[in-house]
Amino acid sequence: MRVLGEPDAPPEGRLRTDTMAAEVPVSLVFNGIAHAVMMATPQDLEAFALGFALSEGILDDARECFDIEARTLRAAEAGLPEGVDATEVSLTISTRSFERLKGRRRNLSGRTGCGVCGVESFAGLDLDTPPVPAREWIDRVDLPTVLRAFEALPARQLLNAEAGAIHAAGWATLDGALTDVFEDVGRHNALDKLIGAMARAGRLGEPGFVVLTSRGSHELVRKCARLGIAALATISAPTAMGVRMAELAGVRFWGLCRAPRAVLYAPGAAPFAPSKEELFEPAGRAL
Repeated sequence: MRVLGEPDAPPEGRLRTDTMAAEVPVSLVFNGIAHAVMMATPQDLEAFALGFALSEGILDDARECFDIEARTLRAAEAGLPEGVDATEVSLTISTRSFERLKGRRRNLSGRTGCGVCGVESFAGLDLDTPPVPAREWIDRVDLPTVLRAFEALPARQLLNAEAGAIHAAGWATLDGALTDVFEDVGRHNALDKLIGAMARAGRLGEPGFVVLTSRGSHELVRKCARLGIAALATISAPTAMGVRMAELAGVRFWGLCRAPRAVLYAPGAAPFAPSKEELFEPAGRAL
């Protein structure tokens, strides 16, 4: 590539080599039926496919996925322009999950809609998310803990350091230590990779929180809430809908996490604390 405008460079610029982020079409196929094509960074794709299936409500549990297989498709085989190879990820899922997926596909087929996110009615936005169970540790996801996790994140963003244009999703413990980091050109994809990897390892119930190098949009909050993830922190600002989703789902939501400050937009669901009246109920009456 040619770089222009550098100090002391000739008018025609300087020729340099550059490393760019990979962005390839990834087809997600469930029991032989293609469901979605996503543009993604071609690594950790099995984790991505499983995380997508869980966070989009196709699967209720990772055990409903019996097998995942990824294969590369040459451009000609995929019907794409020359040099644009693709990846197909095939998942074998339970009959119950597949029947639910087929019903969803029938509801979405041929939609023209109101223009909101491509669905034909407001109900189709699927914004209803069951509240996340209250966690007794939720207040430990505080400012120092969140900033500690973000301080450690750049060193784990290996792809972004090399190519730029890459988002990261990480998992942090209650002391702010990062245990897992996944990268992708898409912020949603990075989160799905993290969710899928943790689900495969049986770790989704661990105390901790998600950190993201992105804005806090409602889809990210919804993905976390669906999996019972109780806390989320993003480096950029949230959207108003993202904050509202966090309030409704009981997700602790930090945004604009740039040391030395961060903003707590939603506190999360606190453990049940009995009122004074309940504490002094007459003996023999259940609280």
